[in-house]
Order: sequence, then structure tokens, then C-alpha cells
Amino acid sequence: MKLFPIFADLKDRPVLVVGGGAVAERKTLALLEAHADVAVGAPELTPALADLLAAGRIRHLAGRFDPAWLDGAWLAVAATDDRGVNAAVSDAARARRIFSNVVDDPELSSFQVPSIVDRSPVIVAISSSGVAPVLARRLRERIESLFDHSLGRLAGLAERYRARIRAGHPDLGARRRFYDWLLDGPVAGLLRQQRPEAAQAALEAALAQPLAPAEGSVVLVGAGPGDPGLLTLKALRALNEADVILYDRLVSDDIMSLARRDAERISVGKLPGEDHHATQARIHALLVEHARLGRRVVRLKGGDAFIFGRGGEELEHLRAHGVRYEVVPGITAALACAAYPGIPLTHREHAQSVRLVTAHRTGYQDNLDRPGLPRRPPTPAFYKGVGQLDPPAPALAPHDPPAPPT
Repeated sequence: MKLFPIFADLKDRPVLVVGGGAVAERKTLALLEAHADVAVGAPELTPALADLLAAGRIRHLAGRFDPAWLDGAWLAVAATDDRGVNAAVSDAARARRIFSNVVDDPELSSFQVPSIVDRSPVIVAISSSGVAPVLARRLRERIESLFDHSLGRLAGLAERYRARIRAGHPDLGARRRFYDWLLDGPVAGLLRQQRPEAAQAALEAALAQPLAPAEGSVVLVGAGPGDPGLLTLKALRALNEADVILYDRLVSDDIMSLARRDAERISVGKLPGEDHHATQARIHALLVEHARLGRRVVRLKGGDAFIFGRGGEELEHLRAHGVRYEVVPGITAALACAAYPGIPLTHREHAQSVRLVTAHRTGYQDNLDRPGLPRRPPTPAFYKGVGQLDPPAPALAPHDPPAPPT
């Protein structure tokens, strides 16, 4: 992480903006939104800045930059078109240990101003560390479309009722479930409909009722081949709602970094040479144990849980013990491995079907039709074959293709 993200409280705190043009005007308006005490240092001001001065909303330090302007400032912004002046502001701020931003000049800046999605009090900030501001702006545009403008009012409502929610639900798990209801249920819907009074009444009614006991559940999530970009939105949502995550050895660190940070994480990966039956029995026991404690459990598997992932066995165990479950499919290895080099698994001129085969066997059971593997049209995709290549290898030896029909 190149920069440490921070949200600064600038209310009534002195901030210096050096420059009196259009860029300085934009920075000044943003700082005023944060209720900063803004002083603008410049020989002249734009009409809009002059209006702010006349209204008593800013102070004006007339003339060219003087390091004394930084006395008492919490941070500084250099927004002139003269790099020499901007460098002088940066040097003087650094000498005083004051964070400074030089607009569009990361080398001279000790902090960056991010692109903002404002749903106050909720604020989403996007930064490219100053190297690609256009990319940050594009990301902001996308994120803007994801969050309804009622999100700010919902956060404000949660803030006003925070003490009552905490008092009514002292247990952390119960309080988290109540917040989930608040964010996903009728209160949020009423706010989206511009009905704030009805939303507040619904929240009051919910606080007057005891919270139902938590019902645990398990979600089998396919993590895909390891690329976080191939994780489904539903899988990402499950990871962010999980209380407990049981994850396999092949699940990538990039995928795990997307999970809720305070979720309990339990590694249940199987290692070559160990008793896989005992490991699977432990997984079954953990799933039931945590679900019965009222927790939301994510069973995170590489690829897809139902393609040689023993997901079927785990669902059978959950069903036998009356545990509620859900399945979120993932992109299986055969699809991903073929897609990356651009190899189609099916092609109307070459292969009309796909055959998914595992080289891993249970005990001595082996029902694989090896002589039939090289025949067309199926495309064979082998799983778990690295340690057991010898048996299927002869069956995969090159064969002369059949002669074309005459």
C-alpha cells in the first residue's frame, strides 16, 4: 500500500490554499464542504472566490506566497500554475511537518486528494496514489451508480439510534443481525421511497420487539480459479456477511482479502499424504457446530464446489443435521484454464461435448474408461492429476485422427 488512507476532521481548523484561479476555487469549495477554516493566498481571486470572501466564508492573504502563511495551518493545498511557487509551498510545509497537496504533482505532494462519492455521513474515497487521476475518476463514476442517494439518510438514522440499538442488543452477534435488517430491510426501502417518517416509525417498532434467535446457515461458495475478478457478486456478498469462513488450501490470498475482516477464518485445506477422510469429517463437524451457534458460515472452495470439490458430501451432511444451506457456484478450473490461453472446450467442427475427469480415486475404486478417452468428440479435462499422471498417461498418448469421409 503506497499511501495510508485517512479521513481528516478539518472542522474549524485552518487550511491554506495557495492560488486564486479556477483550480484553487474547486479545492476551496471542497474544503468548505468539510467546514474547514480556509485562507486563500493569491494576488487576485476569481469572482467566485471574491464572493466567498465578501460573504465571510474565507480569508484572503493578498500577494505572493509567504511561508508565514503556513503558521497555524493543519494542511496546505498549492493550486497555482507556477511549479516554482508550488514547490516553495511544498518545501515550506514539509519543514513545518504540515501535510501538503500540490494539484496534479504527486512528486511534490505529501497527501493526495481522492475522488469522492459523497453520501454523507458515508464517504467513499478513491485514489490512484496520484499516478492515474483519470482512472480514479472513472472508478468514482461506477461507484456512484451502485449507491442510492438515500444511503446517507440511512446512515444518519443509524447514527441517531446507535445508543438505543446498542442498549437493546448488547450481544455483538445480535446487534450485527439487527444492523443487517436495518440496512437490507423495510427501513432502507422506505427511505428510497422518500418516506423518512415511515422509515423512522418502522425502526422504532423494530426496537420495541425482541430480536428472534439467530438461525445459523451455511453457504457453499465457489472461489473460482484464484483471480478475484472472476468471483461472482453473490460470492462477494457472502464473504462480506460471513461470521465464520472455512477455506481450502487452494483459495488465493487475493480472494481472502475480500472477506469481512472480523470473520473467524479456519483453514481446512487437505494436504498430500494426510488422511483426507478424517479432514473431511472435521469439516462436516465444524459446519454443523458453527451453524448451530447461530453463525453465518461460508464454506469457501477453490473452483466450483460441485466439480470434484466434495460439495455434494457436505450438503448431504448439512441436510441430515437440519442445517439451512445455500450454494453459490464458482468458475471451475477447466473453464478457467481453457479460457486464459483461448482454447475452446467445445467447437462445432471439432468437439461437441466436454468430459470432466478426476485422476483422484477413493480407495481402489477406478471406473474410468481410459481407452475411450482419446476418442472424439469429447474434450477431456483432467482434475487432480499432478500426483497421479502415470495411470491415465498411456490412454492420452497421441492417436492418428480418423481419415476424413470420402
